[in-house]
Amino acid sequence: MTQDQESVYPIEGPQPMDMDVKGVSAVKQNEQREQLRRRNIVMALEVLHIMAADTKIQAFLRLICLNMPDKFSVLSQRLTLIEAHKMALERLLPTSHKIDDLVMYIWRVSNLDYQPNNKRLVGVLGNLRSSNSMLGQLTGAGRAACWIIFDIYMENAMDGRHLGGISAIEIIKEMSKTAQAINEASWQETFKALWISALRLVQRAREPLEGPIPHLDTRLCMLLALIPLAIAAILKEETDACGAEGNKSLPRRLGLVSSLQDLVQYSGLLVPPSSLVNVANAAASKAAIFRANCKVVGGNPSMIGQSDSSTKAVGNMLHLIVEACISRNLIDTTAYLWPGYVVLPGHSKDTSLPQESPWVNFMQGAPLSDPLKNALIATPASSVAELDKLYHIALNGSEQEKSAAAKIVCGASLVRGWNIQEHVVRMVVKLLSPPLPSDSSLQGSMSHYLSQKSTLNAILLGVSYVDAVHIFSLYGMVPDVAAALMPLCEAFGSMPPPSNHRSTIVDETSVYSVFSCAFLCLLRLWKFYKPPQEYCLAGRGGSVRLELTLDYLVLMHNSRIEFPNSSATSTNSGSSTGSFDEVPTQPIYIDSFPKLRAWYIQNQACIASTLSGLGNTNPVHQVANKILSMICRKMTKSGVVSGNLSSASSSSVSGSSLSTSDDSYQRPTLPAWEFLEAVPYVLEAVLTACYHGRISSRDMT
Repeated sequence: MTQDQESVYPIEGPQPMDMDVKGVSAVKQNEQREQLRRRNIVMALEVLHIMAADTKIQAFLRLICLNMPDKFSVLSQRLTLIEAHKMALERLLPTSHKIDDLVMYIWRVSNLDYQPNNKRLVGVLGNLRSSNSMLGQLTGAGRAACWIIFDIYMENAMDGRHLGGISAIEIIKEMSKTAQAINEASWQETFKALWISALRLVQRAREPLEGPIPHLDTRLCMLLALIPLAIAAILKEETDACGAEGNKSLPRRLGLVSSLQDLVQYSGLLVPPSSLVNVANAAASKAAIFRANCKVVGGNPSMIGQSDSSTKAVGNMLHLIVEACISRNLIDTTAYLWPGYVVLPGHSKDTSLPQESPWVNFMQGAPLSDPLKNALIATPASSVAELDKLYHIALNGSEQEKSAAAKIVCGASLVRGWNIQEHVVRMVVKLLSPPLPSDSSLQGSMSHYLSQKSTLNAILLGVSYVDAVHIFSLYGMVPDVAAALMPLCEAFGSMPPPSNHRSTIVDETSVYSVFSCAFLCLLRLWKFYKPPQEYCLAGRGGSVRLELTLDYLVLMHNSRIEFPNSSATSTNSGSSTGSFDEVPTQPIYIDSFPKLRAWYIQNQACIASTLSGLGNTNPVHQVANKILSMICRKMTKSGVVSGNLSSASSSSVSGSSLSTSDDSYQRPTLPAWEFLEAVPYVLEAVLTACYHGRISSRDMT
């Protein structure tokens, strides 16, 4: 303990005490307490000495010294304090434990000349010497390699409380190259470890889950979309370096094929979740049909048709992984002929044959009737061409067709369209940013947004799904989503609803409902409830944290426009590009949205300090009183409040009456931003009323 710190234990000086039944005096109790204190010091130093001598602890300390210097600085201060009391402490310790040894162990990890071998460092941290470890079995020739970095990253990426602004595709690509170099492993071993980590991630999913936690769809996105895209980027680097000639014989591509073939032995990890059994069986049946037709035409894959569609097969996660790789041209359909890939069902197995996709009818020009619309919402699209046609309808169709197209694109295609998911997320962002007409005036923009109200509301409801928001984050699209939502919040929050508006109408699409969806979705993209200083500071050392702010999201969006090739979301997956994949060309600035900017500044001020009072002439005061009147009316009807809520507040809102006149309690038809501006003062009045006993804390909540 340093001198300016207080002990967490209630240590008291000697106090006059009566003699207990055994005759033990207060002096003796203090002596026993001192003995215990010295024994604790000895035990603590012994444990610290053992820990500091351990190679694992030294490896961790080295990483902390390099990456968290502020934390290591605190440790250094404590170490200096121990050195200052070295003589007194060594008299308490056994002869085998020297303070100099303890100091030497810790100080040497901060020495610039101390450069441990990276591979040995990772191996020590992973502790993978056990031959029974699955991670140890991933490498060839009995070499001990550490792939735990894959598991750590993927599990952290599932934390829905922290959304990232960088694409997971780029992170996984660089992480795979780094792990392959550190472990001195082959690409077969690297890809195999990557697949197994992702399969374990899916197996760790527990459904149903409660609360705003990403569910199974986000984990499947990692396995079946992000990892194939990252591998595609790794293979593309090799192809660009070596040229198109001999593409199929390149080491990385051969390593991918071998890694997929090796996955057959991990049957426990390949069991599909219950919601994917039919999808996996359909993928396996597709391979079985290919195999049967291949035998008919004498083993020539180029002559294979779909003449035999009666073959069934039992599928697992490997079949979905292979389909994902085939769709991105990472491997070809000869994978269907791998030994043991097709498993025919027994008599007790209930497997379904692949059904004709409703997208076939859609591409043939069938109208978007309710049955077809519902089928398209539940079935993911399989090609960019299908998305292109849907995008054209969302822009140019009738009002009903636009709304239907928006619901379809935010359905299964967004959360489970793994083979074209990167195009779907861009399409959704594009639809959230409808092109403005040539009339760039404010009134013209308002009219344009109102004409798109139903389509925008359908999209906003679709992307509010917890897994959808997280999927946007994994693709690095959070800055672009924020840039698309900001003008929507500004526009719909500035429009008053029509005078005949009633918020109780079911399924009503109003300026309030569109604003609410857009604003709540925008709030989820950064920690809006934290004081501004907490975004960039962590502890006394002032280290930078990776918390997103609205300003930073805008900056990231604008930098992607200025440097389009630096965006991780531009990774080419090898498939055709749709008309909705264009990079935005116009930067945005918070100052361009005065209402949003005013709320943003007010929100930061309310979090950072207490609220100042208002005068009765302030327009916000009138809005706050109207809101309080609605609250009072609701409570009066239930017999909760008999007095004036706001009269209890001496610093904010006052003068609200409890008249039962219906005219006084008409819901005000004001723009949403005016309501939000008054909300902090309403909260202060209600909290003050609760403090003075006007309402109970339960009723306040």
